[in-house]
Amino acid sequence: MQKLISWNVNGLRACIKNGFQEFFDVANADALCLQEIKLSEGQLELDLPGYHAYWHYAQKKGYSGTAILTRREPLDVRYGIGIPEHDTEGRVITAEFDDYFLIVCYTPNSQRGLPRLPYRMTWERDFRAYLQGLDATKPVILCGDLNVAHQEIDIKNARSNRLSAGFTDEERAQMTELLAAGFVDTFRHLYPDQKDAYSWWSYMGNARERNVGWRLDYFIVSQRLVPRIREAEILADVLGSDHCPVTLEIEDA
Repeated sequence: MQKLISWNVNGLRACIKNGFQEFFDVANADALCLQEIKLSEGQLELDLPGYHAYWHYAQKKGYSGTAILTRREPLDVRYGIGIPEHDTEGRVITAEFDDYFLIVCYTPNSQRGLPRLPYRMTWERDFRAYLQGLDATKPVILCGDLNVAHQEIDIKNARSNRLSAGFTDEERAQMTELLAAGFVDTFRHLYPDQKDAYSWWSYMGNARERNVGWRLDYFIVSQRLVPRIREAEILADVLGSDHCPVTLEIEDA
């Protein structure tokens, strides 16, 4: 059995001050994928015995960034998706293993007022093509903050957020297209009707205490990995960020 965890830490240095190491020590993850690390190279030294660490930093300081911490050494690691327009913000790392590709992704936010929605649509199409190219070689496990609440069940206040970044019709349609291309949302596969299951809460208005949230964090897998899925969880009790970790447990090949 392999246990994979994804977490948008909203600044890894801040998260370390708020329990990251304690979570890491008890999580017993085979791989931990991080988003929004907000680091530049050399800013942080982590002591993680038994793990291989791979970091993708944004060119802009204190912004975005991803990491994969894995017990198994990958066959290959690549950074970005091979398109310069998309590869300056440290948003994607792909680790190739014997039986699948593990991809961590921090999807661009369309931002308040949606100024970045057109770019987001370009990103979505290019990233989906990238995933399909990998999937043609071996199965894919995609995880990360994908910055979209796919269905109304995935957000507390659907009606009032129809024009909000992360819940526009355009962004939701892109997730629908991704799933239609041969991929499966593991949490909804196991728990299609579970309400009030969120992975992000605003810092405003005691949203987390009231569980007024969004499900923005996912494990999405190639259809042919579905028989290996054993569990997918949202660890809403884990603090340290405005997001909580999400997990996937799959059987060995």
